Amino acid sequence: MGDDRVTLTAVLLAGGESRRMGRDKAIIEFEGQPLWRRQIEILRALEPDGIFVSSRTRPSWLPGDVELLLDDPPSRGPLGGLTNALSAMRTTHLVALAVDMPFMVGETLRALMAMTGIGLGVVPVIGDRAEPLAAIYPREALRYFSAALAGTNFSLQALVQALATNQTVRLIPIPAEDGHLYRSVNEPGDIKEGRFSNRPLQ
Repeated sequence: MGDDRVTLTAVLLAGGESRRMGRDKAIIEFEGQPLWRRQIEILRALEPDGIFVSSRTRPSWLPGDVELLLDDPPSRGPLGGLTNALSAMRTTHLVALAVDMPFMVGETLRALMAMTGIGLGVVPVIGDRAEPLAAIYPREALRYFSAALAGTNFSLQALVQALATNQTVRLIPIPAEDGHLYRSVNEPGDIKEGRFSNRPLQ
């Protein structure tokens, strides 16, 4: 297949401080397993060449078969984590998934993968906002991420728009009925009777 073959690295973004939740979201159980394990298994099923975990500090739950990428201080959140992962990977594409998206499923990520191409990634759009933490980036996005990290605007929304303008990613509108797949959980109120409440996006 030569140079036109898409190859994949995955990154689990687990660097948030979970201030509103009051505890590490990665270890909260959903459907009988901690979120970190659920998300890692979704990424493993995509059969990437490797998996990174991006975090501010070393997680107690870190699996032995993944590579830890620690944020460079001062932490710039997901922007720093994605930049580190794009820099460290040796494949054509990076699939990113946040640890606090319990409703995401592998079929959705595989569908996004089918829309990529060499030099082209995919970022879902829900309403008028991009969802950069369940997206796929080509290695060509690294220079844009690095420039944003070196600048003063750390907004992933602005960065995604720049990537789309430069035809480095495709923006894919997500139907309203699938919007819940991209919901993140941030507060104790998002949990109901030990499970996450699957209420619609606001």
